[in-house]
Amino acid sequence: MTNGIENYTLSEMMQRIEEVINQNPGPIEGFNVIYQFNITGDEEANYQLQLADGQAKVLEVSEGANCILILSLANFRQFLVGKLGGTAAFMTGKLKMKGDIGKAIKLEGLLREYNLKEHL
Repeated sequence: MTNGIENYTLSEMMQRIEEVINQNPGPIEGFNVIYQFNITGDEEANYQLQLADGQAKVLEVSEGANCILILSLANFRQFLVGKLGGTAAFMTGKLKMKGDIGKAIKLEGLLREYNLKEHL
């Protein structure tokens, strides 16, 4: 059922992330965090993934984030499906981060738990 992550626009990927998380809210129960993804390159945009009260919401806004991740669209795609680890990306300059590093580390674990490569 996967379409291949390369075939999704940034907007479609963000919408799909929201859908997948909301279909199984268990892993985000008790979370109250706002992740912001500042995507650079061809489809430059800022999206927030807001996790609160067992629900995920994706918005195009740029204020109030606990953790901001800055990376190219290609690297974002690889990060989502687990082909690019956060630590390696940060150490090689493919990922820049502002804010709570603990929340950034938790995000990588959450993405792995949702196994997005099966949904994108």
